Order: sequence, then C-alpha cells, then structure tokens
Amino acid sequence: MNEIKQALLTGERALFKAGNLKISDSVFADGESPLKESNQLVLENDIFKWKYPLWYARGIQAENITLLDTARSGIWYSHHLMISDSLIQAPKTFRRSSDIHLTNVDLPNAQETLWNCQDIYLQKVSAAGDYFGINSQKITANQLTITGNYLFDGGKNIEIRHSKIISKDAFWNCENVVVSDSTIIGEYLGWNSKNVTFVNCVIESEQGMCYMENVKLINCRVINTDLAFEYSTVDAEITTTVDSIKNPISGKISTLAVEELIFDDPKIVPEATNITTREDHAHAS
Repeated sequence: MNEIKQALLTGERALFKAGNLKISDSVFADGESPLKESNQLVLENDIFKWKYPLWYARGIQAENITLLDTARSGIWYSHHLMISDSLIQAPKTFRRSSDIHLTNVDLPNAQETLWNCQDIYLQKVSAAGDYFGINSQKITANQLTITGNYLFDGGKNIEIRHSKIISKDAFWNCENVVVSDSTIIGEYLGWNSKNVTFVNCVIESEQGMCYMENVKLINCRVINTDLAFEYSTVDAEITTTVDSIKNPISGKISTLAVEELIFDDPKIVPEATNITTREDHAHAS
C-alpha cells in the first residue's frame, strides 16, 4: 500500500480514483471531490475542508478524521465504510450508501444525514440534527445519543439499544423497529408505523404511539404522556401511570393506572381493548 503523509491537497479531484493508498496527517483544502471514485483507502488524522470528499468510494477505513462544516454532502453513493474516533461537523453526510460502521463518532450538525442508506452500524455515536436516517434500512445502534426532529422517518428493520433520543415525530412511517433499554422524549412518537416494540424504555410523549399497527411495550415507563395509542393496535405492559389513553382500536394495555380513559369515537369498540390497572384511578370521559 502506497502512503501519503502530511500533505496539503488542493484543487478539484485532487486524488481522483485513488486506490490502495494510506493518507495520514493530511489536509484536503479547497477543491471539490478530492477522493471521488476512490477505493481501498486508509485515512488517519486527516482534515477535509471542502465539499464532496468521498463520492462513489469503496472500502474506506478512517480513524480520527475531521470533516469541517464546509465538507458538506461529504459521503454519497459510497459503500463499505469504517469510521472511528472522528468528528463529522458537516451536514448531509451519507446518502444512498451501504455497509456503514461508525464507532465513537460525533455529528454535531447532522442535518439530513444517513438518507436512503442500508446496513448501518452505530456504536457510541452522538448526533444533533433534523431528518436523521430518513428511508434507511437495516440499522443497528448501541449507545446512540441523538437530538433532532423527524428521526428515522420511513426506516425499516431498526434495532436500537442503550440510547437516548430527543426527537419530535421519531420513528414515523417505520416498519420493524425494536428499541430497548433507552430513553425517548418527543411529541407524536411513532405515528403511522408498523411492528414497533419498546423494551425497558422510558417514554415521554405528547400524543405518542398513535395510528400504529402492532405497537408493543414491554416493561416500559410512560411518563407525562397524554392521548396515547389513538387508533392503534397495542400490546402494552406499562409500569407507571399513563396520563390519558384515547381510542385504541384493539389489544391489551396493562398499567399502574390511567388518569383519563377516552372513548369518544363511535366507530371504536371499547371492549376490543382489554385495559387493566393496578390502581383504580381510571375514569371515562
């Protein structure tokens, strides 16, 4: 493998179609698409300052790299990527890419990041930005910390563990999602989704878990959550008091108590949902 060390690389397509190359302690300054069409690269301690650094790239192993804000739309149409101990300040990173492994990566400006991607592995990733992960599939995340609205809209086959999520409209239009041992905070959680399971989670959500098919809660704490489960089919084991439940379609809900139970849609059959409480605080309105 050839090696470039401590270089200042400028100009458009500075290392176009580079292959079987190690680049370390180098700076990619002005100039678009410096590593377009590259393959089998090792990047160590490099800084990217301009747009589109890795498009149509394959087989990239990167450690301690930095993409500045100006390196936006940085990694598109690329596959087999391993990035660790790095800072990606740029928005719109990762588009229509696959086999993406991020370990100990910080994305403080993750607007429109990880769109239409698949086979994504996130370990100790921190991200902040709206529209993260839209229409992406086969996602595994552990110790993910994320803030930003519209998280994983349209995603499929998602597994998240030991994470903290603050996101309005998280997991909308999703299918086959499991979130375990995590905290989820945000309005309108999970609408229009199918086969979503929360295990050992803390959930805080205004009008959360509505318009869902087969939403399941196992040993979850649901706090400061009102008008939950509207027009959803549900199987829920909740260890706390729920502020209010409104018009679930069918299923079963076990909870400590329900402060307000609302059935005000004549098309909904209340008996189709078996609601049991361990404290007799429920009343209908």
